[in-house]
Amino acid sequence: MTRLALAIGILGTGFAVATPASADFAVIKFKDTGACRAWLDHTAKPASPHQVLWAKVPTWEVAQAKGAWAVKHKWCKAWT
Repeated sequence: MTRLALAIGILGTGFAVATPASADFAVIKFKDTGACRAWLDHTAKPASPHQVLWAKVPTWEVAQAKGAWAVKHKWCKAWT
């Protein structure tokens, strides 16, 4: 019985470790400069006045693409 419990515990730990970590990004516009940038964590906001344009973006590349789109359509003055 203890071997079965140990095996289940090891398998459970293995599955928990094997699942990929999900990091969500955000595209943030700073109101004082009008510049936008990709933000690493959509829950941790910057201290300066800001506006979140997109939240929970799945990858860094998608956040960069959305930022380029925002600059192209004049939502942002610059991309930093």
